[in-house]
Amino acid sequence: MASKIAVGFTLQPDDEFLDRIEELACAGPDAVDYLELTPETTWWSPPLEPGQPLELAPNGFHRRFQALGQKYGKPFVGHGIGLSLGSASRADAARRHSWLARLRADQACFDFRWYTEHLGMTAPAGFALALPLPTLMDDASERRAARRLAALAEIFPKVGVENTAQYFLLGEPLAEPRFLRRLLKKARGHLLLDLHNLHTMAENFRFAAADYLGRLDLHQVIELHLSGGSYSDGSWLPGGRSLRLDSHDGAVPEPVWQLLDAVLPRCPNLQGVTLERMEGTVGDADIPLLRAELQRLRSCLKHHGRAAA
Repeated sequence: MASKIAVGFTLQPDDEFLDRIEELACAGPDAVDYLELTPETTWWSPPLEPGQPLELAPNGFHRRFQALGQKYGKPFVGHGIGLSLGSASRADAARRHSWLARLRADQACFDFRWYTEHLGMTAPAGFALALPLPTLMDDASERRAARRLAALAEIFPKVGVENTAQYFLLGEPLAEPRFLRRLLKKARGHLLLDLHNLHTMAENFRFAAADYLGRLDLHQVIELHLSGGSYSDGSWLPGGRSLRLDSHDGAVPEPVWQLLDAVLPRCPNLQGVTLERMEGTVGDADIPLLRAELQRLRSCLKHHGRAAA
């Protein structure tokens, strides 16, 4: 029998954002079942001298996120960006060691039900990037990512990988589902299927999202992400082409709702669906929209007989 599915909402490291969404997400009639956070948004690092080891310490949002969970009795789910599953350079080993140590300490604080990382690399040759670059989808990359998932599995009860929205690839976009399927089988991990990331990739690389879904093993899906986005300024590129951006700055578009409706019956091990919104994009007028999206999400789960009690 397919499991019942909880509803989550992301926490962002911004006081104004948290003030606006606290009642909606935590206390109102549409309050969510869990809160998702990116642990590295709760850290800071003091200035380092060359060769000095990376130090990662909690910042003020670490305490504020903890307080929200305790105040409203909400469990946490972790979703990382910067571990860098795809890095091949030995120069990144020390940074990754510090990163895992900080994650272990955070698990003791937040007791994450599961933890996922973006597919990609954020520290090529030891240089830190804000967002993950694509990685080669070959056997060596698969083995590296599997080893890093194994390291995460020593910290968290369940671990997984998210399909990432990329704007160029080292390979074909429809080769990614096979890579994910093989990686997660090797690592005994789970898939965070981000439906807006899939929609973004399908638009920009001009393939059918249904073809991508048909190549995944949807039994591996533990979580779904819903979010909105926008389009780039055509003047950014010489050809004037506008790209879909995974910017989490607006309403969930209809194609993403349609993808949700299509995949819900096909993900028997799904445990949560998380609505994402970035800081700096939530004004007073956005609260009714977010409330309506949470209501629509619960209605969709109820329609498919998957709503959590």
